[in-house]
Amino acid sequence: MKYVKDFPYETRIVEDWIPLSDGTRLWMKGWFPVTDEPVPALLEYLPYRAGDWTAPRDHERHPYYAGHGYASIRVDIRGHGNSEGIPGDEYDAQEHADGVEVINWIAEQDWCTGKLGMFGISWGGFNSLQLAALRPDPLKAIVTTCSTDDRYDNDVHYFGGSLLAVDMHAWASTMLAFESRPPDPRVWGDDWLDQWKERLNGMEPYLDEWLAHQTRDEFWKHGSVCEDYDSIDAAVMAVGGWYDPYRDTVLRLIDNLSQRGKNVRGLLGPWAHQYPDRDIKPGPHIDFLGETLRWWDHWLKDEDTGVMEDPLLRTWITNPLPAETHYDEIPGRWVAEQSWPSPQITPTKHDLGGSNITPPVHDGAAFIHSPQNTGTGSGRYFPYGNTADLPTDQREDDGRSTTFDIPVTETFEILGNGSVDLRVKSPTEKGQIYARLVDVAPDGSATLVTRGNLNLTAREGRDKVVPMLEDWVDVSFPLTGIGYRFTKGHTLRLSLSTAYWPWIWPQAKAEGLYVDPTHSSLTLPHRTIPVAGSEQEKLDSSVSFGSPVQPVPLDVEYPEAGRAGSRRPERLISHDVAAKETMLQADPNYGGTRIYPDGLHFTEDSVERYWINWDDPTTARTEAEWIVALERPEIGWKASLTADTRIRCDEENFYTQSVVTCYADEDKIFEKEWTRTIPREAS
Repeated sequence: MKYVKDFPYETRIVEDWIPLSDGTRLWMKGWFPVTDEPVPALLEYLPYRAGDWTAPRDHERHPYYAGHGYASIRVDIRGHGNSEGIPGDEYDAQEHADGVEVINWIAEQDWCTGKLGMFGISWGGFNSLQLAALRPDPLKAIVTTCSTDDRYDNDVHYFGGSLLAVDMHAWASTMLAFESRPPDPRVWGDDWLDQWKERLNGMEPYLDEWLAHQTRDEFWKHGSVCEDYDSIDAAVMAVGGWYDPYRDTVLRLIDNLSQRGKNVRGLLGPWAHQYPDRDIKPGPHIDFLGETLRWWDHWLKDEDTGVMEDPLLRTWITNPLPAETHYDEIPGRWVAEQSWPSPQITPTKHDLGGSNITPPVHDGAAFIHSPQNTGTGSGRYFPYGNTADLPTDQREDDGRSTTFDIPVTETFEILGNGSVDLRVKSPTEKGQIYARLVDVAPDGSATLVTRGNLNLTAREGRDKVVPMLEDWVDVSFPLTGIGYRFTKGHTLRLSLSTAYWPWIWPQAKAEGLYVDPTHSSLTLPHRTIPVAGSEQEKLDSSVSFGSPVQPVPLDVEYPEAGRAGSRRPERLISHDVAAKETMLQADPNYGGTRIYPDGLHFTEDSVERYWINWDDPTTARTEAEWIVALERPEIGWKASLTADTRIRCDEENFYTQSVVTCYADEDKIFEKEWTRTIPREAS
């Protein structure tokens, strides 16, 4: 990483309010170039609090853009950070309406040329896409990183029509803790407590609403730009990582937007849920800020940077590697595609009937009935670069699954989405099938390459529930996109299981599944390996990036004793063999204690736990606990909170409990418990 102090423009920081039409004020922190001329603006619009949680990351980005002639604005969403109002659900209509007002307000300022771009990772990437679909006139271009165009089937809620236990709960708990935090008296003065109480008394847990919508209904269609790609006119730079669950969005955007004549470019690298220039594993990292500057200069300053001459997709193909829970750098190479779908890629069918099947087939069918604790080698749903994030060696989970092994007789590469096509029969009306594509080395070690899932009652569409029939049914579902090289002498393995905890919440009345291998197949997107000296080889070889460059980082102290994860493992799996119960405990390790240059002391600690009995799906239960404390010793200010959430189930219902307790100094100023019973309609 190269840290830079000197940029073409000197910069200044301005903090102020942005007024909305209903009288609410949103808090902004802006980095401005020192100039008398109006400049284009960039907006990042988040609930994560510019004053503390994202402050280190903000200082990696916004000063760089300001130093290159942009007004770079960071805004707290309504009800979060220092902004006024009550927090709403993620990406709700109020957030969108406020965002359009913010864009128009910025464009109307004397210091702005009237042209804007939006950028962000995760939430900020989401609402960049969503606001682009609303077409505010000043918004000319966006850079959306690690985001999704499909809020139902490619977010933290559902996957393949199945309820995501792991992040549906964990992220709902995180947001409950986030929206419960107080405004800062540095901004609010003595009014901070009244504002905090108003926020607390108006908020609702996200969890209950998400669980109440178990199919792809209007709730999830809202904010899913895949519903209408034509609505996006702004130029889109879509960025993702092969270790991020949102990576398929990049492939869908370059496909659907380019087919409609829209201006779009895609970038997919060997990264986790992080910006590609952050010094967070895995790498290799790139000069991402420089890449985005080319994008902004082209669309907002009308400069010929050559950015639209870049290939439609620049992406990484990973070489075979042993299973590890983290890597410093991923081996492989950059490649390029001028169109998507690519003529370099051929969907290639691998028939399962001719594979080596374990356990053996009986009466022409493989019966799959996995123990409920299958999936403990899954890794974290959102890898952030921590040491325990990625999947472990898959042999343990493979032993609880039915596996189909195909020898690799010639080296080949895949790029994009594969699919699993199965002829299945279920003893009951319900069932789920989880698929893992695994690279098995000659020594037997097994590396997870990619995966997919299907809730069998969602086989005819994620918007409906269709019970399984008594006879054989043909089903098909995709594998999440990947770029990977399979080497001669290895084994290509498809592992199928009817359980995958804690990623997929188990169905109460599912009793296994029959698969007919002779009418089932795995289709993979084989990419032609270019011949040396060919035009495709030259195009692939042309992809290169500079080393990461960032502004000098914010001077934040991280007292080691208070760091998250210092008191517990990041990922702990334990088995009670007498009770036949498995418990997985995860520490998300978001950052622990930090002391900011303005004197704010910020401490957080979080832990997630997931339990299940090996042979009883109704024993699935989860809990997540958060502790947050803020302090300004120079003025004697302290505030703290706890936020705990739990989910359990039986055959008919989910049962949720959320509890928030808040303190001003030592005085309890708020406590509330939410409980709800939610019928199991599709999960």
